[in-house]
Amino acid sequence: MIFKRYLNESQLKGFEKYKYHSIDNSILSTKVMHPFWNWCVQFFPRWIAPNLITFTGFLLTIVNFLLIGYYDYGFTAANEKEHLVPRWVWLVASINLFLAYTLDGIDGKQARRTGTSGPLGELFDHGVDSYSAVLIPIYIFSLFGKSEISCLRMFFVIWNVFLNFYLTHFEKYNTGVLFLPWAYDFTMWGVTLTLFITFIFGTSIWHQPLPGGIAPATAFEWLLYLSGIISSHPFIAYNIYKSYQNKTGKMRPFLEAIRPLMPFTALFAISTTWVLLSRNDICYLETRLLFLLFGTIFSNICCRLIVAQMSDTRTEAWNTFFLPLLIAVAISIFPYPFLGMNDIAPELESWVVYVLTALLTFAHIHYGQGIVSQTNFRYSRVNCC
Repeated sequence: MIFKRYLNESQLKGFEKYKYHSIDNSILSTKVMHPFWNWCVQFFPRWIAPNLITFTGFLLTIVNFLLIGYYDYGFTAANEKEHLVPRWVWLVASINLFLAYTLDGIDGKQARRTGTSGPLGELFDHGVDSYSAVLIPIYIFSLFGKSEISCLRMFFVIWNVFLNFYLTHFEKYNTGVLFLPWAYDFTMWGVTLTLFITFIFGTSIWHQPLPGGIAPATAFEWLLYLSGIISSHPFIAYNIYKSYQNKTGKMRPFLEAIRPLMPFTALFAISTTWVLLSRNDICYLETRLLFLLFGTIFSNICCRLIVAQMSDTRTEAWNTFFLPLLIAVAISIFPYPFLGMNDIAPELESWVVYVLTALLTFAHIHYGQGIVSQTNFRYSRVNCC
């Protein structure tokens, strides 16, 4: 049952006309992973729905997030002599991540194999990927701990991951083509191997200086920054430029072309304000949950952009999740002397994060459920008629 119609008629009609077009020229992807995935998909019965494969991979990512969070909620276990995260956790996390990565590569092949390809499958696939963009970096931070990489540095690393993911869909919004980034496959392999190495040697290996006295946490941080700057951002700009030059893209006016950047920039500004001006240093106090909150809103923004690009409609410049977020930030950073509140207790600010994360997570899940139900209902009517 659909309680709210998230898609308008123009978007539904746009989905009916949508054709998937992507370009993948990554050597690792085309020479290694695709042949491997083509081999793996043969073992999947045809009755298994592609979206079930997608969702299973996403659940494995969530399992990693919950498992590591249980043992190291505050990002301090790696700095304890007792090494509070058991070794087997890193092995499970490594296996789960590789399986999730493999299932993410197989779902589309299963859809084509069974003749069930469609816009809903792509939307669902990329929608859960946008959530993974925050989950994976969060549990990787447990390898280093707060003593090696500060909460503020974690915050900007996560925003770098958000930027790399979002620009790929911003590129597609303007070109009509999904150019799959090289960095994705290397990153997934790198994180999988990192977790496996941690299982063998423990987290202490990431606290040993590299040649030149460079801390592994710093190297990890800059590797993520440089991967986007070198292997992604210039190519995205070039592809958009060429689409205008050759008139192969959407040919949107400048203000319409940059419209997807508006909610992304707004979320960055609001979240950065909260992190920098919180009177209780909320980024340190509730690191894991705060990042999950920002990731939930980011995922919702991404999903709405993906809907717009696939339906060839105008994307939103404002996200409804911003209003409760702005209220939470105002409560946290401003004094209210007329209420006898010149400061906010740390416990109260933590509760603001708890409640807001719960509410917006539910709202985002409801949005996803609504999109799926509405699209399925539309396609069932089209097929019947």
